[in-house]
Amino acid sequence: MSPQPATTAPRRPWLETEARVTSCEYQFARMNTLTLGIPTNTNPFLITFTYYAHAKTYTDQFTSPTYLEQGALFPISYNPLAPQQNNKSTNSPATRTPLFAIAVAGSILLSVLYLATLRGCN
Repeated sequence: MSPQPATTAPRRPWLETEARVTSCEYQFARMNTLTLGIPTNTNPFLITFTYYAHAKTYTDQFTSPTYLEQGALFPISYNPLAPQQNNKSTNSPATRTPLFAIAVAGSILLSVLYLATLRGCN
């Protein structure tokens, strides 16, 4: 007997529809000491949009380097098995929490090492 090939579910292509811009807000660049005062925000516009899929309206956001007028239409692709997933979604917004946590932990570690060396001098 020959082995049977593994069956995999066929990948369905994402469907395309039109999305409408509901708002476009400028995000001011935040400067911090780790970037030495150099703004790092290359996509300063936060675009909120809606699209209609499977008899429901979905809302999402993405960042863009260019301004889009409210009411402007643009093409978007979405997953037919999970219509809330689309090709423009920010999915998980970038956070500075890990970097902040590393900075705090490093500061505490340096403080402990400094106090340990002072204690060792006596």
